[in-house]
Amino acid sequence: MNQWSARWHEFAKKRSQFALWSTFIKWIVLGSVVGLLSGTASAFFLKSLDYVTDVRLEHPWLLYLLPLGGVFVSFLYMRYGKNSAKGNNLIIEQIQDGTETIPLSMAPLVLLGTLVTHLFGGSAGREGTAVQMGGSLAEWFGKLIKISSLDRKILLMCGISGGFGSIFGTPLAGTLFGLEVVTIGLISQQALLPCFVASFVGDLVTTQLWGVHHTHYVVNEFPTLSLMIILKVVLASVIFGLVSMLFSELTHFLKRTFTAMISNPMIKGAVGGLIIIALVFLVGSRDYLGLGIPLIKDSFEGDVSPFAFLWKLIFTAFTLGTGFQGGEVTPLFAIGATLGNALAGILHVYGPFLAALGFIAVFCGATSTPIACFLMGIELFGSEGAVYMFIACVVSYLFSGHSSIYTSQLIGVSKSQFISIPQGTRIGTVKRASKK
Repeated sequence: MNQWSARWHEFAKKRSQFALWSTFIKWIVLGSVVGLLSGTASAFFLKSLDYVTDVRLEHPWLLYLLPLGGVFVSFLYMRYGKNSAKGNNLIIEQIQDGTETIPLSMAPLVLLGTLVTHLFGGSAGREGTAVQMGGSLAEWFGKLIKISSLDRKILLMCGISGGFGSIFGTPLAGTLFGLEVVTIGLISQQALLPCFVASFVGDLVTTQLWGVHHTHYVVNEFPTLSLMIILKVVLASVIFGLVSMLFSELTHFLKRTFTAMISNPMIKGAVGGLIIIALVFLVGSRDYLGLGIPLIKDSFEGDVSPFAFLWKLIFTAFTLGTGFQGGEVTPLFAIGATLGNALAGILHVYGPFLAALGFIAVFCGATSTPIACFLMGIELFGSEGAVYMFIACVVSYLFSGHSSIYTSQLIGVSKSQFISIPQGTRIGTVKRASKK
């Protein structure tokens, strides 16, 4: 009896190891394919984005065609978009047991829409484009190989990670972003390996295969750890969290308001373009158009206007709120870096140091992805300021409340035991849920 028992345990052990190796190899292969697809798409997008940005800077008159650009982008989505207009939220919903199909047309639509936005001067980012391209390509690949419903969810998370990691050159942050963004407070460790492979391969494909290089920012020194510095970091991080909440709420408010006021999306896009042109004349500067990379560089290399963060926030909220395509994350980087630079003078700390914290913390508050943002800080600025970065992300995450740029995110765990929110409530309905 003991002999048969020993043989059975040995067989079961070998079978278990075979299953683990099968799973390992399976997701190495599938994650790599998604990384190859998303990394290639990101490389083409980044090169195209640089080109249209250069064209806009060489021909300032293109700004006056922004209303026509808004009409064109809205027409494309009305005619060919199907449910692609949901953007990142569509991908997040499908990972959460959604039953809709993510069309392959989402990739070229968001690519073209974002390039048009930047060509004519809209204030938008690039992460949304990369994530949507990665998600739609992952969906297409999943259909091609006929994967199961569970594997489909993991593959879509790979699409998010591959797109994010490749567009910013941050494979670790990309891995955790794909895991964290679906449900606030919960992480699916089942998708840890696949998301890492997709993000890592996506970054390698973008930089090594296609030769696309990312912008680097330098923080020459981090202050010595002390109670006073920690208190200043905490105070600044509270402000970072509140500003990220302001951005999310203002953007959603403008989307709802313009949709209610203007039923025709093409007219709404034209109005949005006129508003951006009016804002340029009001401010007397074009610094707040496009991604905001020059603003970020100035935050690390010198000084910026104390209200630069607010103007970038307003420009971006109106651009996205009126139907233009593009992401939110790079503008959030600009908002955070310029805000950190402004607070550095008030708090008497090294400007680039606080700009770096604002860079990751405002993004963290707007997406509720603290681990991904912390890892991004280390990948971009080094590990010397890791403690400060962690504090900034955690505090901003808490003080941004239950708000997010992604309304389809689920609340897995409430950010406070004193705020009762049913598990599984979507961010977009959290206020109504909390009143019941």
